[in-house]
Amino acid sequence: MTDLVIIVLGIAVLFYVLLGGADFGAGIVELVTGKRGIDTISKAIAPVWEANHIWLILVVVILFNGFPLVYTTLTTYLHIPLFIILLGIIFRGTAFTFRYYDTVEENMHKYYTQLFRISSLLTPFFLGVTLGAIMLGKIPAQVDGTFYAIFIAPWLNLFSFTTGIFLTLLFGCLAAIYLLGEARDDESFQTFAKASRTFFVLLVTSGLSVFLVSEMYELNFFSRFLHSPVAMGCVLIATVIIPFLWVGIRHRNNLRTRFLAGVQTACILTGWFAIQFPVMIYLADGTALTIQNSQAPERTMSLLVYALIAGILLIFPAFAYLFKVFKFSQNKQN
Repeated sequence: MTDLVIIVLGIAVLFYVLLGGADFGAGIVELVTGKRGIDTISKAIAPVWEANHIWLILVVVILFNGFPLVYTTLTTYLHIPLFIILLGIIFRGTAFTFRYYDTVEENMHKYYTQLFRISSLLTPFFLGVTLGAIMLGKIPAQVDGTFYAIFIAPWLNLFSFTTGIFLTLLFGCLAAIYLLGEARDDESFQTFAKASRTFFVLLVTSGLSVFLVSEMYELNFFSRFLHSPVAMGCVLIATVIIPFLWVGIRHRNNLRTRFLAGVQTACILTGWFAIQFPVMIYLADGTALTIQNSQAPERTMSLLVYALIAGILLIFPAFAYLFKVFKFSQNKQN
């Protein structure tokens, strides 16, 4: 039962990064392209952007019911970055809705645009900061100490911020490559191609920075990857993809570049899962919350599995139909 819950949790995280991450990344790309990319970006994400949050909701539901100790620890000690993430999701959605669906063009639209871009940048950054805090091992095992030590220090550090920058660039890179297939003229394509290459270079540099900073905090990322065949395999695949991705962008092979970008992102996530498994949160006293010591009672896990099976049978067909009607059909018409 637990294995199935973990698999669904991993799939939900993967889909949120591949789809929801690309939506956030679209706002980040706008910071680079400015007005040149607004129309394409708005039309690309308008049909599906809100639906992609279903994967985040699924992650929260699994943690709340299946791993309540992990959920409690995260929402207690990391409530500040999580609160900023929630604000970013709300502000971004509100700003995009008013900007795209408002039938009257007015001065407020420029403020909606700025709010959309800033919240699109800050939300994935603090999502990455939260992931960094989970890996770093500064989260207290008990509420004991000053406010700074308990609620600030676990996430306000160089490693968490480096992880935040990496995730932000990953979302931006993913969105820029996806948007290549949405460009309807040569000028738009060149705009997004330039953004793709820029984000890609920054992403690779940022990835190396995460490894180097991890050594400063004695996290030993290099040795942990070397001792995990799955993680090493993911790193090799992600590295081999780089030249093919670059050539695909150059030759406008949009389908191939989108596929490769998705595979590369999946490899990055799988590699992270591999070195983290079975730990869910590293704690400051040297212990850790693992899958085994933090899961709910067997009866609860059984009921959660039944609920997830029922949910999956509803979510996947509905999501596929949503994309078919509002995304693929529109692309064919264009």
